[in-house]
Amino acid sequence: MATTTELTETDIKTLLAKLPSLKTEIQKVIVGQDEILDELLVAFLAGGHCLLEGVPGLAKTLIVKTMSQALHLAFRRIQFTPDLMPTDIVGTEILEEDHVTGKRFFKFNKGPLFANIILADEINRTPPKTQSALLEAMQEFEVTYGGQTYPLDKPFFILATQNPIEQAGTYPLPEAQLDRFLLLIKIGYPTEAEEFEVLNRTTGTKKAAINAIINGEEIQQAQALVRQVSISEDLIKYVSSMIRATRPDTTTVSYVKEWVRWGAGPRAGQALILTAKARALLKGRYAVLMEDIHAMATPVLRHRILTNFKAEAEGITSDKVTAELVKVIERPKI
Repeated sequence: MATTTELTETDIKTLLAKLPSLKTEIQKVIVGQDEILDELLVAFLAGGHCLLEGVPGLAKTLIVKTMSQALHLAFRRIQFTPDLMPTDIVGTEILEEDHVTGKRFFKFNKGPLFANIILADEINRTPPKTQSALLEAMQEFEVTYGGQTYPLDKPFFILATQNPIEQAGTYPLPEAQLDRFLLLIKIGYPTEAEEFEVLNRTTGTKKAAINAIINGEEIQQAQALVRQVSISEDLIKYVSSMIRATRPDTTTVSYVKEWVRWGAGPRAGQALILTAKARALLKGRYAVLMEDIHAMATPVLRHRILTNFKAEAEGITSDKVTAELVKVIERPKI
């Protein structure tokens, strides 16, 4: 694979020109959801994983499947259920026999995690033992079985979904695992015009054909380019101030002291800067602006700020806390 230092200016321009086309291709099938698609593409460029939250019937699965077709990558869907075991997703050893020598040996049979895009459907319906099998894959991009480590294919992207309204028989993700997701994306109901278009498109015989816009090598090159997008020290300090202000024991923001039980860690700052860089690149820029940080603050922080019981009783969400921080944290004069 050619590194970004080996790419010519023309190669880079050609690569970046494909990113808007990628969204256009996905929108052949997906109606509306502009912000959702932007956030998914940002997470993918930043090399992270996403947790999608929404009620049934909002095309969460369809979005992921369509995205994988436009990306020309291997796609696997795992339906998480209460009886799913870690070996069902990681893989297991099977006994085989060499027909020439007659010797028997164990061979590792790779599970569905060995693909580029993984849809972990209803991840909160499977027990913690199986949920934890994803942790190493998400963080280290490798899995271990029987003392042997197996690297995962790159690029590697996990998109997990969960239903926020049905809690019976579910296993909420622990905070340590939530923090492994770069973004928590909430999918809401479509507008009246969008819903009409959904009904119009999906109840006939016509079916849109999705063309592969970008391949795995180009994606890895784009992910490397994200790291090269510039961000000023003033904006880095601004991000640091925002993250530190989420912690009730050290913050000076009264709103946080009153409503927040636990604030975001340093990984949130890393996520905010990386996603801001990816958004800038997606918009055709090579430098981060304040608008990039503000656009990504909510999906980055909503699962990393834990509100207290008083906040829950009064309907104060982590999104509202983030919106307040955007208002009160002093912005650099740039």
